[in-house]
Amino acid sequence: MSSNSDQIVHQLRCEFQQLIEYVIDERSSSRTAYEVELTLFRRLLVLGAELLRLFFIHRAAVRPCGPIYASDGTELKYHDQRPTTYFSVFGKVRFRRHYFHAVGQEGLCPLDAELSLPARCYSDLLRDWAEYGTTDESYDESIKLVTRILDLSISKRALETSVLEDAADVDAFYEQKAVPPSEVEGSILVVQADGKGVPMVRAKPATPPARRGKGEKRTKKKEAVVTAIYTIEPHFRTPQQVAEALLRHMAEHEAPRSTPQPSRPVPVGKEVLATLEGKDAAFERLTQRVAQREGLHIQHRVALTDGAQSLQRQVQDRLSTFTLILDIIHASEYLWDAANALLGETSPDRIPWVKKHLLHILSGQTSRVIRTFENYLQDPALSTSQRQTLNATIGYYRRNLPYMRYDMYLAQGWPIGTGVIEGACGHLVKDRMEQSGMRWTQTGAQAILDLRAARVNDDWDEYQRFRRHRQHQRLYNTPSIVIPAAELFAFRQTTHLVA
Repeated sequence: MSSNSDQIVHQLRCEFQQLIEYVIDERSSSRTAYEVELTLFRRLLVLGAELLRLFFIHRAAVRPCGPIYASDGTELKYHDQRPTTYFSVFGKVRFRRHYFHAVGQEGLCPLDAELSLPARCYSDLLRDWAEYGTTDESYDESIKLVTRILDLSISKRALETSVLEDAADVDAFYEQKAVPPSEVEGSILVVQADGKGVPMVRAKPATPPARRGKGEKRTKKKEAVVTAIYTIEPHFRTPQQVAEALLRHMAEHEAPRSTPQPSRPVPVGKEVLATLEGKDAAFERLTQRVAQREGLHIQHRVALTDGAQSLQRQVQDRLSTFTLILDIIHASEYLWDAANALLGETSPDRIPWVKKHLLHILSGQTSRVIRTFENYLQDPALSTSQRQTLNATIGYYRRNLPYMRYDMYLAQGWPIGTGVIEGACGHLVKDRMEQSGMRWTQTGAQAILDLRAARVNDDWDEYQRFRRHRQHQRLYNTPSIVIPAAELFAFRQTTHLVA
């Protein structure tokens, strides 16, 4: 150990002894738990910075054995020690490491590869923690949180750059991610797709208009195409059970269930992703993932959409083995529109009226509902708006009639609602991308959507390990040393034994 290291060790022991004395000296009887906890945390951060510096100095103390060679075989000679800064969760740590070079060759510091240092000074752990915050809150709020907890100052530009860099491997991660074992998978393979607008930065015209034109919105939106894939076991229900479930929330007070409700199976291996690159890109990725989830255990394949023709065409073109189903929620919303138009929004007859027609739809009798609505149109007393609403409902049902065989779907125990994708549009996209005043570039929005998907899918830690491995390969063209998740978990468990 070098003399410099000896000095640091001696100082660390003194500072740790001071911490022990701080918690047991005579003045400790007058300190509050909050005061002691905060003081210990701040002083331990300082200790952490010194321990990390000691680690770097110790690793750099011995010059690498043997000659150092460039990628083309040229021998590099030892030149000097070069300083570097490592911005860690403990703060900035500066140290020197050995530098080798040859004329006409780019020099290198072998220790950088051994430590798997990132290209820029910000540590992988600091970026991990700060970026995790940006997947839920704004950049400014994430920076405030890091500053409040770690007393560190990170620039917004640096954090934005880290997010762009560290989201780059999300596609590759999901291309290689292992699928759940077949013994835990459900027998129904389900895909869902929908779209959600993301407010984008508007290009400023050379000569801004004095005022916006009629119908021109302040914010331009770009559609994020959201896809979901999972497997699930069959869930058998009757049309009556489904109708009651759909109508229950509309009643002022939830009525007692007339029939017992079977427990619902849960999705297995659910993955949701969002892209601003369009439907072709979204379904190309979804199709690849479907191929990975296929197997003898899959007995049925179901695709759910809200009735958007562009999404339906993608399913028919790329996933021809899937049964396309119209989401029952959207189908029922058209019933409510018709009920409001014919009966009025405050009429007590609406719920019985909707339930009657909904039961027909769930029983595979949508054509009967269409004929009934066409008969309503024969009434000369109907207003223009009532006719428009009825025609919209008739047109929607007639166009989607092949995808509304709910009697068959329920008999098979298939899902008929797009709750998973609706939730993903709200949670994955809207909750983060449409916070107050937010406007996005496509590149910046996609990076956040990619990282947020890793978080929402509970893949954050696994993705970060994958990302660090890829980063190391790009920077140093050598395999990285990765701590297996099981070993890391075991280490975390041992740190809890103190309690």
